[in-house]
Amino acid sequence: MLYLAASCIALLFGPLFYRYFSSGSGLQKGLDGFIFVSLGGLVLIHILPELLEHGGFITLLFVVLGLWGPTASERLFHRYSDITHNVTLTLGIGGLLLHTITDGGAMVLAQQEGNSSLLALGVIMHRLPVGVAIWWLLKPQVGTRWASAVLAAMMVLTGLGYFAGEQLLDSLSLDNTVYLQAFVTGSILHVVLHQPHGQHEEDHQGRYQYQAGIGSLLGVALLAVLLLMDTGGHDHAHHSHGSEQFMTWLLTISPILIASYFIASARFKAGLTPQNHSLSSRWLQRLVGPEALLITLLLLGPWFAIYQAMSLLAIGALLSLSKVELTDPHENLPQSAWRFGFAHLVDRSAPWIALSLILANLIGHPSVHLEHPALQVLILLVVFLPMRFCNLGAAVLALSLAYSGWSNVAVAFALIAAPVLSLSQLKLMSWSMRLSLSAVLAVALLFAHQYLVDWHQLLTLPNSVNIAGLVVVGLIFSASLLRLGPRKFLSRLMIKFSGHNHDHNHDHAHGADTSDKSAAAPTEHKHHH
Repeated sequence: MLYLAASCIALLFGPLFYRYFSSGSGLQKGLDGFIFVSLGGLVLIHILPELLEHGGFITLLFVVLGLWGPTASERLFHRYSDITHNVTLTLGIGGLLLHTITDGGAMVLAQQEGNSSLLALGVIMHRLPVGVAIWWLLKPQVGTRWASAVLAAMMVLTGLGYFAGEQLLDSLSLDNTVYLQAFVTGSILHVVLHQPHGQHEEDHQGRYQYQAGIGSLLGVALLAVLLLMDTGGHDHAHHSHGSEQFMTWLLTISPILIASYFIASARFKAGLTPQNHSLSSRWLQRLVGPEALLITLLLLGPWFAIYQAMSLLAIGALLSLSKVELTDPHENLPQSAWRFGFAHLVDRSAPWIALSLILANLIGHPSVHLEHPALQVLILLVVFLPMRFCNLGAAVLALSLAYSGWSNVAVAFALIAAPVLSLSQLKLMSWSMRLSLSAVLAVALLFAHQYLVDWHQLLTLPNSVNIAGLVVVGLIFSASLLRLGPRKFLSRLMIKFSGHNHDHNHDHAHGADTSDKSAAAPTEHKHHH
């Protein structure tokens, strides 16, 4: 009963947080940052791997449908965008209500002999962002009465899950409702990614990014605590992948990532900068850095590093000779080499590194059976085209996929194709150039299939060094979050809908043409939403 009471009290923090933080635009930005990171991270790192465990690869299709469906329908049916938004919001809230019943059941499990109380503590703590999000989403839209009713319903359903017999829990189990839960999980992500209301004043000058950054760091801290509880609290199979695997990757990559930023600073000092007059020099930096080679060399082995270097040199030479310009050029370069490596480059690469780890944690999940190399490459192609990966993000994604047991061909494809295969980059090429690039990539993949030997980790560092590296990476990534705020930090990933904020009192026509402008350097937005 103590757990039940605590979980209900945790939900009541929502109105309290909202009342305090809505008193000023800066504080409201902080609340937005907290919800954006904590609820979004909770879904991506905690909930989705659990759904994948029960539903396999089809689960991801339902998540994508829930995430992109509302955006597509709003663009197709302009006149009914309000209705679409309200339906999406209802689905998201419904999904959270459904999840609430299983939370109550989880607390019963935590009380059973042999199970850890950390499970119940984890449930209680993840109710904090849920309660805040419910109030943040609903109060401006439907008022205090309805928002209170939803919170009350969540408490009632938690009690129902807590006291109900196993029969009810079985009928609502993940095995029976996995695709429904996947769809509403996508709806929750949609609502979190798009600011749900335009009630607060617009922050064109970025005056409140610092407060948004503080809120997002609090969200990251909450996620870190939940992850640590997950790894130590209970031993379901999906948590060993979803949480422990994620932490292992972070620890392994962090020290090497710091060394890569050092190399970037050194090459900037030596005059190899993103604004070199030589097109071939700019393509070399875009494709390989060359700091990305260090990650491949030390964590995948010399053969992968040689393969990556040779393949990208061939691609770079082809693009340079054909006079293909780079999409998303670097802007506002700092004068200091240190600021370039540990601030400017961090701002550009950190979102891609985080995305790469989360992506690999999902599509590399043991329950997602994608064993054929051609199918793996096809899935990666679908991921790469709407985005524009940086070379460090590509190396981290390749590494994570290798550790997840994906084929050498898929790992090689991530290394050489991610930094160049994007719709925005392909638009700058002629048809003959696109065919030539496709031919080079096909030859490189055939070579990887025939001759590339299995990867092996060249450097294994002591755990104390890995932990220290993770702390340093956490600090420099946190500084980036504080500089930019969470939405601007991730705006490079969300090029298709960064200008779309669900303020239905104004014209939505601007949302369709922000693709390349919003992908500009994250230190400056040249357009106003």
